[in-house]
Amino acid sequence: MRSNVPAGDTSATGEAAARAGGNGGAAGTGGNGRSVAADSSTPLITTATGSGGRSTDATGNGGTGRSGRRGAPVPPHPGHSPALSTGIPRAAARIGAFAVCQAAVIAGFGLLITGPARELWPMTAEDAAVEALENARTTTLDTASTIASALGDTATVVGLTLLACLALVLVPRLPRWREAVFLAVGVSLQSMIFVLITASVDRTRPDVERMDDSPPTSSYTSGHTGAATALYAGLAVLVLSRVRAPWRKPLAALLLLLPLLVGLARLYRGMHHPTDVAGGLANGALSLLVVGRAVLPGHSWVGRPPADALDIAVAAAEERPAPARKQVTVIVNPTVTDEATREQLRLVLAQHGYRDTPFVATTAEDTGGGQTAEALRAGAELIVVCGGDGTVRAVADGLAGTGVPLVLVPSGTGNLLARHLHLPLGPAEALAAGLTGKPRALDLGRIEGDGFPAVHFTAMAGAGLDATMLEETSDRAKSVLGWPAYVLAGAKGLRTPRMRLTVRLDGGPELRRTARMVLLANIGTVQAGAAPVPAAKPDDGLLDLAVFDPQGAGGWLRAAGVLLRAKRRGAGGPDARRRDTGGGRTPAPLRSAPGVGGPVEFHTFRRAELAFARPQPREIDGDPVGPGLRLTAEVRPGALTVMLPARKR
Repeated sequence: MRSNVPAGDTSATGEAAARAGGNGGAAGTGGNGRSVAADSSTPLITTATGSGGRSTDATGNGGTGRSGRRGAPVPPHPGHSPALSTGIPRAAARIGAFAVCQAAVIAGFGLLITGPARELWPMTAEDAAVEALENARTTTLDTASTIASALGDTATVVGLTLLACLALVLVPRLPRWREAVFLAVGVSLQSMIFVLITASVDRTRPDVERMDDSPPTSSYTSGHTGAATALYAGLAVLVLSRVRAPWRKPLAALLLLLPLLVGLARLYRGMHHPTDVAGGLANGALSLLVVGRAVLPGHSWVGRPPADALDIAVAAAEERPAPARKQVTVIVNPTVTDEATREQLRLVLAQHGYRDTPFVATTAEDTGGGQTAEALRAGAELIVVCGGDGTVRAVADGLAGTGVPLVLVPSGTGNLLARHLHLPLGPAEALAAGLTGKPRALDLGRIEGDGFPAVHFTAMAGAGLDATMLEETSDRAKSVLGWPAYVLAGAKGLRTPRMRLTVRLDGGPELRRTARMVLLANIGTVQAGAAPVPAAKPDDGLLDLAVFDPQGAGGWLRAAGVLLRAKRRGAGGPDARRRDTGGGRTPAPLRSAPGVGGPVEFHTFRRAELAFARPQPREIDGDPVGPGLRLTAEVRPGALTVMLPARKR
């Protein structure tokens, strides 16, 4: 996050929202083209089957309930859309059907070469080819063949597949789930078909000196070659389709060469006939082809909604008469929200009566404030924010005091406000919950300091150890480890000296403290259920100050004990806080450790002024804003309106 408030005249171009299915979707109109939407208090579900738009309800009653023009049912379960409930079963069925055909064809070829065609060329020349390789053996070639053959060993293939799948999920900023599934299912499918083939075709191994122990399986097909083809050729496909670096083609060529080397090594070591290796290559390649067509984006079998998914969703929404829907704008952080997620969000919006909704992307220079201002100027009556804490903070800053409600769709690492409000963390589920929810006024904190102008925060701001932790955590560490990356960075920050500061609350006398960190909190909980400020609530008209000053391991243990006791006692309830009801008086400390200078000290306030003896690292809602000597924060009661499910009120 940049510390400057985004310029108000910054604009962004919204994406076309009327896209669905594999062909870009029938957009704009559904049924008779009317835009009457569903009652937002009654969420919808549509489960499409096939491409003809026929549907059944969630209870399997064949759509006997109320339905739209296209037969779309209106069951009572929220958060579902054609993007979420279709595609995967169909893709799995196709994989299964083609796998059966693949196994039958390869096994049939094996029965042919071991039966009617065994006396025909080139089968009659196979033994001679293997014998020629036996006669050409040397110590150097023996070593090379050992290495090449090991590339197709079961342990090697399984281990490398697992590591590659973990890397695809953990290393990129956006997990590559489809690519990981492609690789894992491709290798697994090859193995299952190999087992079926070896059980169907009984072929003895070549009559030469074999350099490896002979497994009890048939010589046809070569399992090493098939597994190596599925793994290394699968990686080559991913490199060619997902990498844009100039070295991608040489790397892909090397990966494609490895299965050939494995097959040649198996021939050299006397373990297989040439047709066995050919069968292994075919098994691995066909497995990748089948799974790739069903899983990878951009292919015709990919698990995605039917072509008329948007029509189905709109038809379901049209069935229930309701007042005209609000004008909606979706502000999305593209670095943490991929296109597949955005497609799901479009369908959920259409299902609830919001068609042609513009999607506006944030940028590194404008993290949401400018897009929010532009949306408000264009008449937006509801804002959906899809991003992490920084994006939510920037959009909330632009909405402060406007009364325009906000729907939270968490997509980042922390998602502190969504977690505290117990919202669903799945983007589609969170959007459905917000669209069917009720407006609730929440407080915002307004903070300023030397080096950055006044901005609002939704969760927490602070100085000291927590800000150091955020500064030391790289984007790569966050993408690989998630929120535990902050913990590792925080351990490094323990070596920094304690800060000296003065605190003035609501115009009262100065309080002099030393501390490892200070937190100014609008909410009390963070990731993993931790509650560093247990009593903080986003709708009580107050902010909370926590001063952490533990000394040594014992001090940190005492601090943890204070937090646990406060959490168990239900801090944040009606009896847990003592508010300042007299003008200008300092709020009483809340559940401080015994005596001044304890490991943790809590206060509530409406306005706090913090001054540091030397520049300290500072952060706002998880984004560093640079070191400085002061922070001034005040509460803005009810400044932000958030759409929450009725049960969360």
